[in-house]
Formats: sequence, structure tokens, C-alpha cells
Amino acid sequence: MKVAVHNITGKETTKKVDLSNDVFGIEPNDHAIYLDVKHYLAAQRSGTHKAKERGDVKGSRRKIRKQKGSGAARVGDIKNPLFRGGGRIFGPRPRKYDFKVNKKVKRLARKSALSYMAKDKNIIVLEDFSFDAAKTKLYIDFLTNFDQLDNKTLLVLAESNKNILLSSRNLKKARVILASELNTYDVMNANKLMVMESAVNVIEKNF
Repeated sequence: MKVAVHNITGKETTKKVDLSNDVFGIEPNDHAIYLDVKHYLAAQRSGTHKAKERGDVKGSRRKIRKQKGSGAARVGDIKNPLFRGGGRIFGPRPRKYDFKVNKKVKRLARKSALSYMAKDKNIIVLEDFSFDAAKTKLYIDFLTNFDQLDNKTLLVLAESNKNILLSSRNLKKARVILASELNTYDVMNANKLMVMESAVNVIEKNF
């Protein structure tokens, strides 16, 4: 699949990049995408939720009233979950939400996501560039050149670039990621996938 290479001003150059059909042209597997996205989102959850149960609530263990003779229901101590301020029954406890997804399924999911983007012509290949300084305005001008300022964009770099990362950080809909860290969720969450020319080889090598 031949794709034109654009420069930072948004114009096509004379160069073209051949995207591998093994990565950008497979038949997408929706279930693999579902599993990988679910795995990614589950791993983001901290799982630190905790409610106080009977053993955690502060209070006396003294029996509130006699077992019999009061005419009311029998009760235990003040920590009883039926009382206001008592412990909670089966409250949430700290836990991990992460689960295992096989490497082959993850690889298939990422190829499927990239194939969807390529099929819908939502991939823009860019000449390698950098900014002289870390300024948000530079990144805004860059997105404006491609008419993507109001869309969710994902810029894929071959290697870390501090000025580009810092310039994009204040923009809510713009995300920058390394090719080695590319994941299904970020690809599927973007309207446009913007890939540096040097990052194409890294993606194809990894997948």
C-alpha cells in the first residue's frame, strides 16, 4: 500500500512509503481488538477502593440490648451493618482488574487497528521533523496545517523527542507516543494516525 509522505506544512512531497500489507492490510479481527482494549483499560484502574466492614469500624463490642424480652429484633454490637455508622456488608476491597491476554492476540489486535485506520485512509505519513523549542503554539500550527486541530490525533515517533512531547502536552485531543509503545486503544481512540517516516519501519519490525 503506497502512501504519500507529507511535510510539516501539510503538503505532499514527491516521496511515497510502502506500508506492509502484513501490518496495515490484514482482515481486522474485532474480538481481538475488544480483548486488547478491555485489557488496556482494566490495567489503568488503580483498584485501591476499600469500604470499612464490621472489623474496620470503630465502636464498642458491647451488646446493645438483651437478647430477649425487649420485643424488638435481636441485635449485636454497634458495628452491626443495619445501624447507621456500622460496617458495610461485602464492601469493595483492594484488587487488581488486570487479566492476561496472549501476545499473539495483542499483536493481532494492533495490526487490526492499524488496518482499520489504513482502510479508512486515516493514516498520514510525515517527514521526520523536530521543533526548535517546546511551545504549544508550534504544535497547534502543525495540526492546523493538516486541519486536525479539532480532531483526536495520535503522533507516532520512532524515538523520543522532548520538544515535540512538551509542545503537545497541553492539548487535550493531541497525543504523542513512541512506535515501540503503540497500543490498540490509542490507535482506535484517534481520528487521525500521524506517523513519522522513520517510525513506519519500527512499527512493521515490532509487529
